[in-house]
Amino acid sequence: MEEMEALTLTNSEEILKVLASISLKGRGFVTECLVGEVMDAGLCEPDYFTATGCDPDAYYNGEPNAWANYHVRQSKKVFMVYGRANKARRSHIADTP
Repeated sequence: MEEMEALTLTNSEEILKVLASISLKGRGFVTECLVGEVMDAGLCEPDYFTATGCDPDAYYNGEPNAWANYHVRQSKKVFMVYGRANKARRSHIADTP
């Protein structure tokens, strides 16, 4: 399985565009569109995004093997998703100091 290159973005519009193209299937935390989950968590104008790893049940633009781990930040609020092949994916929302 070919791993996607790690991605880091700091432009809110670009972040939301990428998030809108990500869907997560499989076990644990799943979603048809990651941008909806991020917005529901209160991050409407994220200022930092990283995506790393590889998960065959994560899709980017409909193609499998997207990133496994996502960190989205807006000010002090962080939305995180952790996953990897053959493991249940989980999400977490936190406020950083």
